[in-house]
Amino acid sequence: MKTILHEQFGINAIKVEKLSGLDNANYLVETLTEKYIFKTYPYTQDTLTLVEAENNALLFLQNEGQRSIQTPIPSKNQRYTALVNINGQECICRMLSYLDGKFLVEVPHTKKLFQSFGKFLAQLDLKLQEFTDYRIAARKLKWDIQHLHLSKKYLENIPKNKDRSIVHYYFKQYEENVLPFLPELRTAIIHNDANEWNVLVAQEEVSGIIDFGDMTHTFLINELAIAITYACYDKDNPLEWASIVLKSYHEILAVQEIELEVLYYLIAARLCISVCISANTRAKNGDNEYAFVSEKNAWQMLYRWLAINPIAAENCFREAAGFPAKNPPAVEKIIEKRNKYLSSILSVSYDAPIYMKRAAFQYMYDAYGNTYLDAYNNIPHVGHSHPKVVEAGQRQMAKLNTNTRYLYDSLNEYAEKLLSKFPDSLNKVYFVNSGSSATDLALRMANIHSGHENVMIMEHGYHGNTLAAIDVSYYKFNNPKGRGKKEHILVAPIPDTYRGKYTNDNGSAGRSYAEEAIKLVENSETPIGAFISEPIIGCGGQVPLAKGYLKHLYPAIRKQGGICIDDEVQTGFGRTGDHYWGYEAQEIIPDMVILGKPMANGHPMGALVCTSEISASFENGVEFFSSFGGNPVSCEIALSVLEVIDEENLQENAKIVGEYYKSILSGLQKRYPCIGDVRGSGLYLGVEIVKDNSMVPDTGLAHYIKNELRNRHILISTDGPNNSVLKTKPPLCFSKEDAFKTVEQVDHILKIHYKT
Repeated sequence: MKTILHEQFGINAIKVEKLSGLDNANYLVETLTEKYIFKTYPYTQDTLTLVEAENNALLFLQNEGQRSIQTPIPSKNQRYTALVNINGQECICRMLSYLDGKFLVEVPHTKKLFQSFGKFLAQLDLKLQEFTDYRIAARKLKWDIQHLHLSKKYLENIPKNKDRSIVHYYFKQYEENVLPFLPELRTAIIHNDANEWNVLVAQEEVSGIIDFGDMTHTFLINELAIAITYACYDKDNPLEWASIVLKSYHEILAVQEIELEVLYYLIAARLCISVCISANTRAKNGDNEYAFVSEKNAWQMLYRWLAINPIAAENCFREAAGFPAKNPPAVEKIIEKRNKYLSSILSVSYDAPIYMKRAAFQYMYDAYGNTYLDAYNNIPHVGHSHPKVVEAGQRQMAKLNTNTRYLYDSLNEYAEKLLSKFPDSLNKVYFVNSGSSATDLALRMANIHSGHENVMIMEHGYHGNTLAAIDVSYYKFNNPKGRGKKEHILVAPIPDTYRGKYTNDNGSAGRSYAEEAIKLVENSETPIGAFISEPIIGCGGQVPLAKGYLKHLYPAIRKQGGICIDDEVQTGFGRTGDHYWGYEAQEIIPDMVILGKPMANGHPMGALVCTSEISASFENGVEFFSSFGGNPVSCEIALSVLEVIDEENLQENAKIVGEYYKSILSGLQKRYPCIGDVRGSGLYLGVEIVKDNSMVPDTGLAHYIKNELRNRHILISTDGPNNSVLKTKPPLCFSKEDAFKTVEQVDHILKIHYKT
C-alpha cells in the first residue's frame, strides 16, 4: 500500500492503518508531517463516475469557502482519482485531507452542540443549493429516503416477525402520508448521511463532516430527517433533541410547513432503511461489524418513535420552526356534532371522552397529540393498523368484492385455514358480518336441528345485539331497562369460584355448579334445544368457568337432544394463551362455535362453525344467504389475521405476557386490600375491586381507577354486574413492558387513593 501511495501521490507514508468501511476500503495514512485519508473502490465505470462527482462537490464547496470538509489531493498527474491494482483487482483510489475532531458519537451531547449541528447543516445545504452535477442527480440510491421502496425487498431478512411488522407499518405510512406530497417538497443535492460517525466535533461545536459518498439529489428536508435520526436515536426524549437541531437549522435555512408535515414519517423511513439494509447485509456478510454499528440504536428509536403520536411530533416541529400548532376542534364540539346526528343511547368511554385520529399496534393517537397505551381493545386482535392486515384489505378491494353466489378462491382458502384450527368434528363454517349475527344464526340452526326452542344460558352472559341474541344475553335482558327473561330461556348460575358458593377450583366446584345446571335441564317441562356460554364470562366480570364445568354439563345437554354452543367472540384466536380456543381449557368440544370481533382485526366479520350433522339439518330448510358474509375482502383480511397470529407467535405472546401481567397484578393484590380477585387467562384478565377486605363491590373506586388510567394515557375498562371489575384485554402484540407500565400506574393511583 505504501508503494501505491508513493507512486500515485508522491506520499512517503510511515504508517497506514485500515479503517472501517461498508462498500469501500478506507485507510488512515500518516507521514512525518501530515495525515490523509486514502480510499479505494472496486472498479466499475459507474463507481468512477460517482467518485469523480463527489470530488467535484468537495472542490466546489472548498471554492465556496467551506473549510470543514475534506480536500481532494491530486495525484502526480494532477488528477483526483487513479486506477491501481490491489491484490490482482483493479481499483479506483483517491486521497483526501484529514480532518481533526471527535465523532459526534464520542462526545457528550448538549444543547449547544445540537444548535451548532443544525446551523452547520443549514450552511452546508445553502452552499449545495448552488451546486449541480448530473451524475449525482441521476443516481438512484437505496439510502435515499425518496427511494424507500428499494429497501422493501429486504424486509424478509429481518429475523424477528414483530420487528418486521413495525418496519412494514412505516412503509405503509410513508405511502399514505408522504408519497402524495412529494411534488410539493423542495429538492436539492444534499450530503444525505449526517450520521454520528460522519459528523466531527471540537469544543462543543460541529467542526466538520466527512463521507460525501451518499450525496444525492433528493428532498431537502431529508437532510434534517437523517441528521435527527442519528443524533436522537439513543435519546429517551427524541422530540426534545430533534427540536434543537430543527430550530437552529431553520434560523439559517427556513423549513416549509409541508416539510414539517412529513418529517415524522421521513425520520421513520430512514430508520427503516437502516435496519433493512443491516438485515440484508447480515444475511449476506454477517462478519462486517461496521454495517451494524447503528442497528441497535435504530431499532430502539423505531420502537420509541411508534409510541409518539405523529400529531405531537408535527406540532413539536412546528413550534421549533415558529409555526403555530395545529389545533383540532374541542372535544365538546365533536360530542355536540355526534349528538346532533346520533342517539345518546350510543355511549362513549370515560368521563372525558377521547377524540381518536390514528392507531398503531398497541397504541392509539388522539387528535391533540396524546398517545394512549391500549390495554383494553380486543378487536384489533393482532394490533391496530397491522400492515399485513391493511395490505390484504387494500389489495383485495382493488381487485374484487362480491358475494358468495360467485366463486372465488379466498372463500375456500380462508374456510380451509380457519377450520384447520378446529377438531375434525367442527368442519362446516357459515360466514356473517358480526358475532351478533353468528349468535342469531346459531340459535336458528340449533332450533331446527334439535326441534326445541328452549335455550339454557349463563347468568351475566352476553352474546350480541340482535333481538334473538339479546334474548339469550342475561347481561341485557336482566338490566333494569331490559325486557326481562323470555319463557323459553333457562338461566344457569354463573360458576364463579370467587363470589359463588363453590370456590374450590380443583374440579369439585365445576362439578357442583354443573350439577345445579343439570337439575334445571332435568326439571324443564320441554327439552333444551341449546346451551350457550362463553368460556370466560366477560360481562360477568371476566369470570372463567369453574374447572370441569362444561365437561360435566355438556353430556346432559346432548343427552336430551340439545346443542352445545360455545361463544369465542372474545376468547378465541389464541387470546387465552394456553389454548387457541377458550373452550379447550374445559377439555370439551362444542357442537357450534360463534366467532366475531377480532376475527378480521376490526373489519366487520363473524362466523359460525359447526358439525356436518347440524349443517345437514339446516340445509333442508330455506336458502341461507348473507350479502356481505364471506366476501373476498373480508376473507383476505381474516386470512391475514390467522397468518399474523402464527407468524408472530401471538398465542405464545399472550401466554407469556399474560402470565407476567397476571403475576404483577396479583402482587398488587397482596399490597392493596381493595383488590379482591385477579382472574382470567392470557391477555383476557379481570381485577375485582372491593371495599377493603370485604366482598362488597367498590364501583366508585373501579370507575376512578379506570378514568385515572385514561388521564395517564392508558386505556382499560370496567365490567361485571356492578361495574366493579377492571377488564384488560389488549391487542396480542402487548408486551411485558406494556403490562408493567399499566400495573405501575395502577400502583401509583392506589397509593394516592390510600394517602387521601
